[in-house]
Order: sequence, then C-alpha cells, then structure tokens
Amino acid sequence: MIVAKRVQYSQPGGPEVLELVDYEPSVPQAGQIQVQVRFAGLNPIDWKIRSRYRGLYDGPLPSGNGADFSGVVVAVGEGVTQPQVGDLVFGGAFRQAQAELLTVPADSVALIPEGLDEAIAGGLDIVGRTAWNSVESLGMTADDTVLVSAAAGGVGVLAVQFAKRTGARVIATASERNHDFLRELGAEPVSYGDGLVDRLREIAPAGITAVLDTHGADTIHAALELGVAPERINTIAAPDLAKELGLGNVGGTKPDAAKIHMIGALIAAGEVVLPIEAIYPFAAVQDAYRHQETGRARGKILLAVDEVAQQRVTER
Repeated sequence: MIVAKRVQYSQPGGPEVLELVDYEPSVPQAGQIQVQVRFAGLNPIDWKIRSRYRGLYDGPLPSGNGADFSGVVVAVGEGVTQPQVGDLVFGGAFRQAQAELLTVPADSVALIPEGLDEAIAGGLDIVGRTAWNSVESLGMTADDTVLVSAAAGGVGVLAVQFAKRTGARVIATASERNHDFLRELGAEPVSYGDGLVDRLREIAPAGITAVLDTHGADTIHAALELGVAPERINTIAAPDLAKELGLGNVGGTKPDAAKIHMIGALIAAGEVVLPIEAIYPFAAVQDAYRHQETGRARGKILLAVDEVAQQRVTER
C-alpha cells in the first residue's frame, strides 16, 4: 500500500481549513497514468469553491484541492503508450491536483515542451485555456480596441498577450505597480477604481469595442456605460451578471491537452510570458493562499510539492 499526502479541507472556510493529510492514491487503470507531482498552481476558483463563494459551489466534503500541476509519470495503466514512465507532463485535475501522487486519464495531460520551465507548466492549465478561449470567443481583429481587466493576474496577463496576437489594441486595468510590466507586453495600462470610465474615455476617445473581464462587476458596468455591446463582453469573474445581462461567460471548463501544449510551446519559444509571483513549500499551502487571495499577485503562485520542486524554493 502506498501512502502519500494531499491538500484537503473538510469544511468551508478560509485558508485555515486547508491541511495536508495522508491518502492512498489509486492504482492507474486502463487508460490512466500516475504522476509524481512537482509543482501545483493556485487559482481564484480554488478559494471560491472552498469558501462556497456566493453559494455558487456545493461539492462534497472532504475535498481535495487545486487544478493545475506538472510532474513526472511514475506508472501507466493498461493500453497506455503515451506518455511513458519518466516523461515530464502537465495538465489539470479539478479539486485533486495538490497531491504528491495523482492518477489521471493519460489523454488529459500534455508533454512539457522542450524549454518550458516545469514550474510555469505547473501553473498553466486553467489560466492558459481560460485566456485563450475567452480571447477566441470575441473574434477580435486589428480593428478592435479591447479592454482587459485585472490584467496582471494569471488569466489577465495571458489574455493581454493573446489579444495582442490578434492585432487588436489592448488597454489593461491594473494597479500602478504593474503598469511598466504591462507596457512591456504591448498594453496601455489604466488604473482601476473610481473614475475608471473617465480614464477609459480619455485613453480611447474612439471607443472600446471588446472587453475581457477577469475582475468583476465594476469592469462590466464601466464597459456598458461606454457603450460596449453585451455580446462583445466576456467575463469569467461574474457569471451571475453574464446570465442576467447576456454577456459571454467563456472560460476554460473543458480539459484540452493539445491546447495547453500549444500555449506551453509559445512560452518556451519566448513568444508569451507567464510570470511566477512566488513558489511556496507544499506544507505552507495556507500561506500560499493568503498571498493569492490578496488579489495582488502578478501571474501565478505555486506550491513546490516534491523534493525536486522544493529545491527550487530554496534557489529562488
């Protein structure tokens, strides 16, 4: 019998309800692989599920935690020819990924492209698919001026870059400490908060034609006040408003190994960047979420799960 550790919570609440517990990972069955996890990413959806945010999430308890991961394949089930034992892979496992050993479908992971940092791979699944799908949903062209809200966060920073690849002009809301960084990505930064509508009118007097919202109601109401058509607003932060107002709510709900491999290859080639804000030891998961829940992280926060990843914490 193999015993490993995973992050688990048994009641709704803040980071304090998260704990490391022993569990018995399942043996890979036909079509499955087992991964020794090295890095596991944090996402806002994690704390929304854990805290029962606005009553939107009501899964069974106790529950595992996290979605993004990267690691090395240590066992394969019957019929699996790819990936093989020893391959470095990344992907997602909803409410499960923050674990030392993870059993997942073989076709749900992608090989880590040559040149892609394992840590970045460990935080890529949800933000990569969400940013790509939300940009794609609006069919942007070089004729568009697009607003990306909370543009320095994990989804936002990728959405800025994917939108730029369509040729669109990109305006990005973020705190002032992130403005220079966003300029380096080709975006035009604007501070959020009171007076946002006036600042947007000043920077884009001809108007904004599309909105990628990762922040919430303030961005949506500003966009509508500026005359952006509801069908050209996609929000991942306010699904209730999306339903009420007829907005898009396209995100990264369905696993897509080919898509995350493609995005990973863009990062490996230096065409796209995904910054890492911090890497925490596995046992410091509560501190990692306290950091993440401030909403001020640039890019991704990660957990270093195995000994190889733990060494990275020491080196940073």
